[in-house]
Amino acid sequence: MTLRALTALTAMSAVAFAQQDWPAYGGGPAGTRYSPLRQIDRSNVAKLQVAWTFDTADGAGDPQTQPIVVNGTLYGLTPRHKLIALDAGTGKLKWTFDSGLVGRGANRSVVYWGQGGDQRIFTSIQSFIYAVDARTGKAITSFGVNGRIDLRENLGREAEKQSVVLTSPGVIYKDMLITGGRLPEALPAPPGDIRAYDVRTGKLRWQFHTIPHPGEFGYETWPKDAWTYTGGANNWPGMAVDTQRGIVFAPTGSAASDFYGFDRTGDDLFANCLIALNAETGERLWHFQAVKHDTWDRDFPSPPTLVQLKRNGRTIDAVAQTTKQGFVYLFERTTGKPLFPIEYRKYPASDVPGEVSAATQPLPTKPAPFSRQLLTADMLTNRTPEAHQWALEEFAKFRSEGQFIPFTVGKETVIMPGFDGGAEWGGSAWDPTSGLLYVNANDVAWTSSLAKAAAGNSGRQVYLSNCANCHGDSLAGAPPSIPALTDLRGKKTAEQITAVVRSGAGRMPSFPALKAEEVTALSQYLLSGESKELQSNGPSPTRPPYRFTGYHKFLDPEGYPAVAPPWGTLNAINLSTGEYAWKIPLGEYPELAAKGMPNTGTENYGGPVVTAGGVLFIAATNFDRRFRAFDKANGKLLWETTLPFSGNATPITYEVAGRQYVVIYATGGKSGKNGAAGGIYVAFALP
Repeated sequence: MTLRALTALTAMSAVAFAQQDWPAYGGGPAGTRYSPLRQIDRSNVAKLQVAWTFDTADGAGDPQTQPIVVNGTLYGLTPRHKLIALDAGTGKLKWTFDSGLVGRGANRSVVYWGQGGDQRIFTSIQSFIYAVDARTGKAITSFGVNGRIDLRENLGREAEKQSVVLTSPGVIYKDMLITGGRLPEALPAPPGDIRAYDVRTGKLRWQFHTIPHPGEFGYETWPKDAWTYTGGANNWPGMAVDTQRGIVFAPTGSAASDFYGFDRTGDDLFANCLIALNAETGERLWHFQAVKHDTWDRDFPSPPTLVQLKRNGRTIDAVAQTTKQGFVYLFERTTGKPLFPIEYRKYPASDVPGEVSAATQPLPTKPAPFSRQLLTADMLTNRTPEAHQWALEEFAKFRSEGQFIPFTVGKETVIMPGFDGGAEWGGSAWDPTSGLLYVNANDVAWTSSLAKAAAGNSGRQVYLSNCANCHGDSLAGAPPSIPALTDLRGKKTAEQITAVVRSGAGRMPSFPALKAEEVTALSQYLLSGESKELQSNGPSPTRPPYRFTGYHKFLDPEGYPAVAPPWGTLNAINLSTGEYAWKIPLGEYPELAAKGMPNTGTENYGGPVVTAGGVLFIAATNFDRRFRAFDKANGKLLWETTLPFSGNATPITYEVAGRQYVVIYATGGKSGKNGAAGGIYVAFALP
């Protein structure tokens, strides 16, 4: 056999393995969540049965993990972020990697890299990325320092006082691991630099400043010293890589603090941007900013998807990006040219002292939004006459004028779709055979406002400055996403509260910059309501004169959305034309369905997977614990089953020994306070 023939055969074998496997988050570097497998198809999907299950037996949490499969081994995470390797055909445990640290909250996948006999899994726990031997589960101690790198380092700030974790994994380009990170929503917060590390040594290869330093592009869009004190503008939802062109596409979130930007006047590049970087060097190629000077927490919530469009007889390589607002933006990959026109519209200025709103914001003209944009009185719930009357009375107290209306002091402003979207972090799926993009979405309203920060330094002031941003002034939270803190006595100890504050939990970052006496006063306030006065050290540079009053989900007195259904949808969009192929409600509340109110749709977290067999698989729904299969052409329900817990993650599909499997990680992390939770991988296959 000639060398050329051997090389071609090796390449063909690699492609075959890639088609059988699910080797990366999103299915591969392009993040399409598409599989060419077709053993399971429209005609037989209704025959799916449980092939195996694996109970992690590691407590409960909300990891939202999409596992990967490489060479017949499934790599996933437990609720406390231990790395596990399973036989992908049987579910039998091969090994467990336990770093000794306890992880909490979202940890959506791991990263594989291999060359010859060197095969590695990169996994994150707290602020660290570990390199683990994919075959043995042992740490590779030559990577970084004793097998790990610290994401808090190399940010120009005191590392021990920073909070950086990975909720979504990095991506691989050649021999580099490219990562972002999740940061606090309020100051103090580190900058959201995008960084590339050598996969063998852990050495930092390049770093892109999302808050530009003096002399860098975009520096003039911030106050001159902002790069020294402000934070955020971080990539937390994941990235996609065009490996042929060497371009990494990184969406970013808002700058800190999220809702009051008195100390970051200007457009704030590169917050709320889709950034195209040279994957070799980290050099900016182009960018698009979707929200200028964001004061609504309108992060890009999902990893981008690399797609190909047909227009006027030619193929266009493009990148699609979904948003919390319910928009899809579409750009040429190399130039950043929009493939549908984008209009810049004027919006009202803020009336809050110190705030300077952007005069205009960009909106795509196509496709039409996949979530409702403006809450009006005729859109309120009719679930019962009593619920409708309550919603009318509450709505009369709100300001509801659509997107990009600045928050004001003392009056709730409607955010529709809510703070979690619209699109969320599960990602969209792309079918190259039909040109359809599949997006699941939330369609409920939230509200909030600003309040003047009170003087003094007490346990309650520590809470209002650091915790009320999410849990609200009243400690009520926004369950199930953000828990209430109103009844902790007897459930948590001061030591447990301190551990959560220092290490983070769920969506909550850690707060390493808080002083010991502040944490003690905070714990006392949460457990007893007593607000111990602390010794004042003068005005705090991280305490702005106005603060966010919390995420308030617009729910009726019985806990259901106070807007009319659908409360969650699944959408199929033709990206060549910008038109919808179909749109259906996704999910239901079993108790409402039993009373004759089915198919309301529900909030959903976790994305779809689409296959060449004509089937779209998705779990995601919060309250019905269902895993569903739809006909990708028309949205017809083909099969559904009930999971042990809700599947707030994105499924995968792969083939082992000629048999196709579909796997979903069921954890129940967003089922609500009465919902069961755990961590079970469930695999389905044909009999």
